[in-house]
Formats: sequence, structure tokens, C-alpha cells
Amino acid sequence: MDQNKIAILTDSCSDVPQSLLERFHIYEMALRINYKDRSYRDRVDISPEEVYENLQKEIPHTSFPTIGEMHETIEKIVADGYDQIIIPVISSGLSGTFKAIKMVCEDFKDIKTKVIDTKNIGLGSGFLSVYAAQLRDQKLNFEEIVEKVENKIATSNIYFSLKTLEYLIKGGRLGRVEGMIGRLLQVKPIITCDTDGIYYTVEKARGRKQSISKLIKIVQDKIKDKKNYYLCICHGYAQEEADKIREMMQPYVDSAALFMEGQISPALGVHTGPGLIGIGCFELDD
Repeated sequence: MDQNKIAILTDSCSDVPQSLLERFHIYEMALRINYKDRSYRDRVDISPEEVYENLQKEIPHTSFPTIGEMHETIEKIVADGYDQIIIPVISSGLSGTFKAIKMVCEDFKDIKTKVIDTKNIGLGSGFLSVYAAQLRDQKLNFEEIVEKVENKIATSNIYFSLKTLEYLIKGGRLGRVEGMIGRLLQVKPIITCDTDGIYYTVEKARGRKQSISKLIKIVQDKIKDKKNYYLCICHGYAQEEADKIREMMQPYVDSAALFMEGQISPALGVHTGPGLIGIGCFELDD
């Protein structure tokens, strides 16, 4: 097989910016944002801003792309001339996307596919798709790319500062008593994904300012001695804060092999509410 005919496919909840999807020729399948009487494709039929603006009126549910949509995506990739597809997707512990796309791939016997559970979300997952695309562009073959990406899962990290506990409480992801105490004490958790790809609280802070400071320090401590890394700053309807954080982290931004920024997918934001800030890093080989 021609190793250059390797396609990379990601999902919209991996938050790869549109500019990088185009630059690295990465395909994307959209998760679903579902309201009571209507359903939208994430970032296709509805923007993150529209979802966040509507949260006070109605909190939607999210779901993986329909089986038909996933079939159409694979068919398009094949029609574009690819016979090998590497598919890093968000954590199987947080979404059914991994199992669903794996099942769909079984219907395509004439092409080689590999679905990778990144055990992460947002750009913690998206980093791995960009990395896979760069490896492909360096002429590595299918097996080499898969091996390198899987070996890098543990070095891809993203941390989120929540502005409010309200949406975690509403979604049943935080006990009522714990949530009440948290609100009274102005506790702001910093969350990430563990090695199983499940959310957990890595730090707690009193107030937004302390939370952002701790968030920045966590990532700075991870990359301060690194020479080769990706870095991201992303947000859920909090552009002004994200811009300030970028200014505070400018030396790290300037030193990054690749810097990414943008809106966090509403597929994550509906569970955490507006004001979410994420900072992530991905360690490359020096």
C-alpha cells in the first residue's frame, strides 16, 4: 500500500481547530447536540457560541454521530482515494463514539482501519490526531504511526477550570451536598482525565483567580523543562479570559512546536457550563 494514502479521522469533541484540520488534511465527524425537539451536528449546524448562549433556556444532551453519518464519512474518505484510516477519538469512558466508529469500520473490509481510544477529551484527544497527521506527512507507515500515537497517549494532557458547579450538579455528576458546600465555599475544581479516561478532580481552588493560577502552574510545571511540545489554551464562551491567559503564558506559547487555541466543544461545555477554561500540553520527543 502507498503509505501516503493514510487518512486521519477525528471527532468534533477533540477540538482540533479548523485551520489545523485543513493544514494537516484531517477529516472530522461531528457529534450531536440534541434538544427536546431538534438535533444539530456539532460545529456544522450549530456553533459553540449558540449552544452556550442557549444554556440558560435549555441544556441539551449530546451523542455520538449517527451510524449513517459515520458510514458516510468513511465512504467519503475511501472515495477520496484512501485505503488506510487512523481514527483517534475521545475517551470511551466519556462517549460511545469509540465503540460506534469501531463497529462501523467492521463494514469496510477492503481498507485498513485503526480506532484509537485516546482516554482523553478536547485537545487532550485532538493533540493525538494532529501528531498522527504530522507523522504521516513525515512518511511513516500505518503501523509506525499507530504505535507512536498509542505510546504518546499518556503524555497528552488537558486541564479544565470550571467557573460554576451548577451544570455538574444538574447533570448528576456532582452530589447535591457536595455541590452545595462547593458553592458556599466558592470552590472551583480543576478537572482532567485519569488513565482510564474518566474525569477526576486534580486540584481544588477557592475562587476563580486562584483556580486559574493553579491551572496555569499545573501546565507550566509539566513543560518548563521540555524543549519540544504542543500547547493549547481553549475556552467555553470565555474569550477574554483565554486571551489574558495567553498573555500570561506567552513565553511558553512562543516556545511551543505548535500552539492551538479556540472554543471548547459544546459536547463538553453542556456538562460544565460557560466560562470553562482549558490548558493542555503534549510532550514530543526532544
